[in-house]
Amino acid sequence: MQLLRRGDSGPAVVEIRSTLRRFGLLADTAAGAGEDRFDAEVEHAVRAFQQQRGLITDGIVGPATYRALREAGWSLGDRMLALMISAPMSGDDVVALQERLLELGYDPGRPGGVFDEQTEAALRKFQREYGLVPDGLCGPATLRALRQLGRKVTGGRPHLLREQELLRQAGPRLRGKRIVVDPGHGGADRGVSVKGVCEADLMWDLARRLVGRMAATGMDAMLSRQEDTCPPDTERAAFANSAGADLVLSLHTDANSSMHAQGLATFHFGNGSGATSTVGEALAGFIQRELLTRTPMFDCHTQARTWELLRLTRMPTVRVEIGYLTHVGDRMRLLDPAFRDVVAEGILVAVKRLYLLGQDDQPTGTFTFSDVLARELERGGAQAI
Repeated sequence: MQLLRRGDSGPAVVEIRSTLRRFGLLADTAAGAGEDRFDAEVEHAVRAFQQQRGLITDGIVGPATYRALREAGWSLGDRMLALMISAPMSGDDVVALQERLLELGYDPGRPGGVFDEQTEAALRKFQREYGLVPDGLCGPATLRALRQLGRKVTGGRPHLLREQELLRQAGPRLRGKRIVVDPGHGGADRGVSVKGVCEADLMWDLARRLVGRMAATGMDAMLSRQEDTCPPDTERAAFANSAGADLVLSLHTDANSSMHAQGLATFHFGNGSGATSTVGEALAGFIQRELLTRTPMFDCHTQARTWELLRLTRMPTVRVEIGYLTHVGDRMRLLDPAFRDVVAEGILVAVKRLYLLGQDDQPTGTFTFSDVLARELERGGAQAI
């Protein structure tokens, strides 16, 4: 679809205005008065919607914003929900179904708003146990049953509560923690490429530096791909799940049509409707603060997304976007091996701080790789005694 922005007009703008009005973000206008114009008021409403949904708040209706506008228009019961392999159904109604199944004690995975195989399996199990036809279709009979039954699970979302409890039980030592490091792209997919500098190569090098430091602390660190391969995010998530990883760290750089776009951003799972990986959010925050303190990078903040890798992994997952290759300053930093060493150290320290749970910690930016090693050896010696 074409991008829609301030100054545009036409039938597509009429649709956008109507949708925003339905969400209470745009006031009613007199019949026919500028209904096909994308003016400042529409731009403000689009920005408000984007902020609510965790999208880039640029006031422009591109593919991601348009898809989110369409998905937000569905309420549970508006349509039949089912597994569609070629074009999976998505929307707020799917989020509502997933959260209702979680409340009843069934596990559809993270409530990311996509009707996938795990959602269908949870729905079929619910249908079987409550005497319904286990067809995996969320139709009228299934909806009535979902609405009539009281909650089995109270006090929070079970998947997210499980994350927090696993973190609490894991203890402060890094030794034995299983981490999947996911260097973005790879193989024939070079990712962002600017002036001969490729995202895939830089992230492979950074991942190797990070894995080496993690291994030195006794962590079981694994790469999600080989240097010459580029598995899809579904396979990367399946690898992490089958390996029983404790955390996943996905490494990327970014690009933008504006040469001025720059900075660091971290992403964790969150669907914009209250379901957030609290452990993932905490780790993303630690990484963001450590790297901002150690480098001169611009702060693009920590944000929630429902991207496939964040949604399909069963453990806390954080995606780190380390600078823009389209920005001269960021690109020159990323080309410097010493800078990549600083980034690797900062990410490792952030992981250590996550497991410390605030105890015996140090101020942001002051913890070093040597400190981490010393603490691991100290704790190991104490346990041996």
